[in-house]
Amino acid sequence: MNKWIRQFHRWVAVAFTVTVLATVVALAREEPLLWVSYTPLLPLALLFFSGAYLFARPYLVRRRAGASQD
Repeated sequence: MNKWIRQFHRWVAVAFTVTVLATVVALAREEPLLWVSYTPLLPLALLFFSGAYLFARPYLVRRRAGASQD
């Protein structure tokens, strides 16, 4: 499962980068499309939650391992 989440996190990072680039292009136009500025928010939220999980996972595993030895 950890491998799947890492792959997911990487692909969402690619999607986030693409949406940010699209936002920059859309807002640089003479008549900017303001709604496009909201498109990076979904990938950003997914990156936050998957990154937080990946960050916390080693600490949670250590805590469980320590609790089972007591």
